[in-house]
Amino acid sequence: MTEPALSISSESVCFLIVKARGFDVQDVEADEDSSSNPADDRAIDVLEDHGVDPTAQEIAAFVEALSEDEQVDLVALMRLGRGDGTLADWDDLRNEAYLQRDGKTASYLMGEPMVADYLEEGLSQFGLTCEDVEMDRL
Repeated sequence: MTEPALSISSESVCFLIVKARGFDVQDVEADEDSSSNPADDRAIDVLEDHGVDPTAQEIAAFVEALSEDEQVDLVALMRLGRGDGTLADWDDLRNEAYLQRDGKTASYLMGEPMVADYLEEGLSQFGLTCEDVEMDRL
């Protein structure tokens, strides 16, 4: 069996991994009046809402600029890394991603809590890593 090919470059996936990790790191809202720890107040502090997040906008613009095939591969790669199938199931994962596309790929991916980890794992199943990519381009 021949290994399937990706229509999206590992550089593009690694760019998104870096950006998604940056998006996931948010400032915790400071509760100046609290004298207790998070366990005592049931961790009611939430992530700050900074309004329009420039990293989210950058991710969305990047994903929207990808071709349909690249977006389909990106979703299938995330699902592969999430454990929805194996590399042997690539055609099925890709077909499912194609059939479910709705023009909201960036929102779908950003709504997945561990998308960076899943994309990285998906790449690794293709024998690719972000260490192979020039990080100064990212």
